Amino acid sequence: MKKFTLAAAALVASAAAAQAEYPERPINMIVAYSAGGGTDIAARTLAPFIEKHLGADASIVVLNRPGAGGEIGFTELAQAEADGYTIGFINTPNILTIPIQRAARYSLDSFTPIANVVDDPGAFSVLPSSEIKTFDDLIAYAKANPNKVTYGSTGLGSDDHLAALEFERITGVQLKHVPFPGNADVRTAVLGGHIMMASMNISETIGDVHEGALHALGQMATERWDGAPDIPTFKEQGYDVVMGSMRGIGAPKGIPEEVAKRLEAAVKAAVEDPEFQAKATQQHLALSFRDSADYLAELTSLSATFQALWEKTPWVQQ
Repeated sequence: MKKFTLAAAALVASAAAAQAEYPERPINMIVAYSAGGGTDIAARTLAPFIEKHLGADASIVVLNRPGAGGEIGFTELAQAEADGYTIGFINTPNILTIPIQRAARYSLDSFTPIANVVDDPGAFSVLPSSEIKTFDDLIAYAKANPNKVTYGSTGLGSDDHLAALEFERITGVQLKHVPFPGNADVRTAVLGGHIMMASMNISETIGDVHEGALHALGQMATERWDGAPDIPTFKEQGYDVVMGSMRGIGAPKGIPEEVAKRLEAAVKAAVEDPEFQAKATQQHLALSFRDSADYLAELTSLSATFQALWEKTPWVQQ
């Protein structure tokens, strides 16, 4: 019995030591969207500060895995070994809507939410040269030309897509959806005149608005984001569309609790780091930290909301 007890104690001590030494090798951070988009920018801005606050010479490698509205990257994250050496950004609503709209190889239960970092309202934007300057212009043109207004999004069931569907529903217009692998691709398409309008997050729009390259018709926040105080909300203009994308850190289900707590603490410290906050302002990141418990509760609530929406009005390609 004594030998067994000593052996068990040794195993516990060994496990504790291993966790105390975490991380011992580079950590992969999966981004399920293309390089240059909002999630990619957030990941590459945040990663060095997570490294800093993890300590132990931590190293994080950002890996872009775009495609299928995020499903490729989310699936890779869900199926990775749950040892703390693969983490990734999980984005709403796609992380929740993809398993609702089709048979996916993951669900919310496939992940351990670590902490939310960004909550980014959506926006509609057009070229300044467009004859569409206001929502009234957009509605009038779309009603006179059904399915002629092409708009880009990050895919079926994305916040960008669902927002446009809701706008169609409440205004009675018909728009033409063009999905892309990521917001960087949507931005390229709208700036190049290949689509008439971009439906993408305000943080990914505001830089071009400031430079005069895009004109934002409105942002989908309940209140104006302080990073875009001059752009009115949809609701201010009479259109009850509130939509955005939460972007936070998740890990595969089953990650050791102590490792998850270390990651959560490091993300919190990173988000609160004055140097990171200054960089976040420069990068137009709409910061909104939520700890793991609040993040999971919000994701669970949103999942129920999107499930109810799907049962009432399934979102499909027009």
